[in-house]
Amino acid sequence: MKLNGVVFTVAVFLCHIWLCSSYSRRKYYKRPVKPNIVFVLVDDLGWDDIGYHNPDIISPNLNKLANNGIKLDNYYVQPTCTPSRSQLLTGRHLIHMGFQHTNIKPMEPTGLPLDSPTLPEKLKESGYTTHLVGKWHQGHYTEKYLPTNRGFDSFYGLLTGSGNHFTHRRCFLGYCGYDLWNDTTPDLSYKNKRIYSTHLFTKKAAQLIRKHNTKKPMFLLLSLQAVHTPLKVPLKYKELYKNSWIPSGERRRLAGMVSCIDESIGYLITLLKKKMMWKNTVFVFSTDNGGSTIKGSSNWPLRGGKGRYWEGGIRGVGFVYSKLLKRNRIISRQLIHISDWFPTFVRLAGGSLNGTKDLAGYDQWKSISYGTQTKRKEILYNIDSCHYPHGDKLSGTKFDTRIKASIRFGVWKVMTGKQGRGHWLAPHYMKDLTMQDRDPPEKNVWMFNIARDPLERKDLSDAYPQKLRMILDRLAFYNKTAIACHNPYMDLRADPFANNGVWGPWM
Repeated sequence: MKLNGVVFTVAVFLCHIWLCSSYSRRKYYKRPVKPNIVFVLVDDLGWDDIGYHNPDIISPNLNKLANNGIKLDNYYVQPTCTPSRSQLLTGRHLIHMGFQHTNIKPMEPTGLPLDSPTLPEKLKESGYTTHLVGKWHQGHYTEKYLPTNRGFDSFYGLLTGSGNHFTHRRCFLGYCGYDLWNDTTPDLSYKNKRIYSTHLFTKKAAQLIRKHNTKKPMFLLLSLQAVHTPLKVPLKYKELYKNSWIPSGERRRLAGMVSCIDESIGYLITLLKKKMMWKNTVFVFSTDNGGSTIKGSSNWPLRGGKGRYWEGGIRGVGFVYSKLLKRNRIISRQLIHISDWFPTFVRLAGGSLNGTKDLAGYDQWKSISYGTQTKRKEILYNIDSCHYPHGDKLSGTKFDTRIKASIRFGVWKVMTGKQGRGHWLAPHYMKDLTMQDRDPPEKNVWMFNIARDPLERKDLSDAYPQKLRMILDRLAFYNKTAIACHNPYMDLRADPFANNGVWGPWM
């Protein structure tokens, strides 16, 4: 009897342990941990400006992440800064925000529209802490347009689009001022210290990681000023290339800027690992537009560059790395656009898209992580009706081909209007392969099969007239929904001289 009693007691005890552990497992699976999201946005990085595309560039940390993650080989951005950033933050079409014409200038009284929630606002609904370090460039003429009033818990960086990387001064049409902000206050402590922008922003990002309460998920947008002009970098990074094949001083400085970024990313990842955050982090690396080929950058072998809708201006360098991915060491050729990050991150955070307006983006997590087929079949790059008409209208179409526009439909890409020259600029050691754009000046319609011709060498607009007209009809459909461009005249009250020498809100 005693033995039976002991057996019964042990059985009850083991059953209790099993029930408790089973309950704990069920409780755990019912409440999955939301991932941290770290998004590194690099300014003006060209297709050929990173080590895993070009071995001349020293970027071992980025190469390792890309090679062990998922490279986005069919990933698109906008050709300039403000438009790309606005689509990242809202997931919307440019034609629905009034941002279809050009960047926001420092003295323009405009900003990211207030009528739809931003990505950090939606992530905060899911319990995230949200931080922006680096470049804003989404308007600042009143305080309601500043980052901390658009969903970010903290902001440290520059409000305008560029500036000196050491002095943090920006000059625009002869108006000059200091541009370095901590939340809603200018940070004057670095005014005379000449600390390099990438180092400064890395330092601030590191502070956020160290102080982060890991009971809450983090969204960190590290929006670096490099490699935007002026091309400046501490000497030690330029010296990395003193024995390289790169002959150009500008090109060496830009390469040094990339190597500095690479070093900073390696440092931040080490901190995330020490903080026990890395295994639950989704890390995304992206450029905001193609590289400026007249300022040391290269988009080879793609056509064109920054400011143009040729592939060299909009095909983005990008990759995703995370321990949470269901596959890795993959080159993804799924069609992805920068506007897709908005719904992708909101869904990944377990949030809702309720309250958002006319999204252009798609949730791409399954296509990235699992390799399932993307729902995206087309990308409206832009319709810029404020750009002056060019050439003659193609007859028999619903869309006015004199308007500057660009769209991707399946494998097809159509461009209209004044697109600017699209040269193929080869590296110095292949300069014989450089080709000049020989399209007639009045030309205003192009169509390419990007799957077969990613270098845009063979215009097929005359070969497939029915396909061309069908895609032009898509442009006409979108154009009916467009609002007016919003690039108001400069307001001289923005002059930093009238605002304590600082670029910032003036109304």
